[in-house]
Amino acid sequence: MAGDWLAARRTEVAADRILDAAGELFAAQPAATVGMHEIASAAGCSRATLYRYFENREALYTAYVHREAYRLYVEMTDQITSIADPRERLIEGMLASLRNVRESPALASWFATTQRPIGAEMAEESEVIKALTEAFVISLGPDDAALVAHRARWLVRVMTSLMLFPGHDETDERAMIEEFVVPTVLPSRHAAR
Repeated sequence: MAGDWLAARRTEVAADRILDAAGELFAAQPAATVGMHEIASAAGCSRATLYRYFENREALYTAYVHREAYRLYVEMTDQITSIADPRERLIEGMLASLRNVRESPALASWFATTQRPIGAEMAEESEVIKALTEAFVISLGPDDAALVAHRARWLVRVMTSLMLFPGHDETDERAMIEEFVVPTVLPSRHAAR
């Protein structure tokens, strides 16, 4: 067997270590203000090493967001696993997702209004967030693929809006989701209750 069979695992561990260090910095200050030099220093590596794993700040940001999106999706689906009704699943899934992001200082910093809120840009551009949101919409009931994609894109925009401009409290956000999101994502099937 030729080559270093542990190379892939070491690369994964090093990248995770860098992303963990970035997460600690994101928790301390708005994500948009965190630079590559700071991340390299926090990760205990040189900038050259950092750039070996992430070609630029955008690539690092994308990797971080994608890793966290997967983690949050698993958390959210675990939190709503016992909810069968699509209407309640939609409402509770959205509220759980908002709560999970807000409870994470590192993720909440992506929506800091004191700096450019880069979380909104990432949410719109991320293929991972798109795929995870589409999977959530599909879990609510079968639908046409084009409608799933359209509704998922709209759902990401609503979630981003609520992150940037939250309701008064969770009850207020629940009411907005019931009135404006449920009828759009689940038209006629489950909207009226």
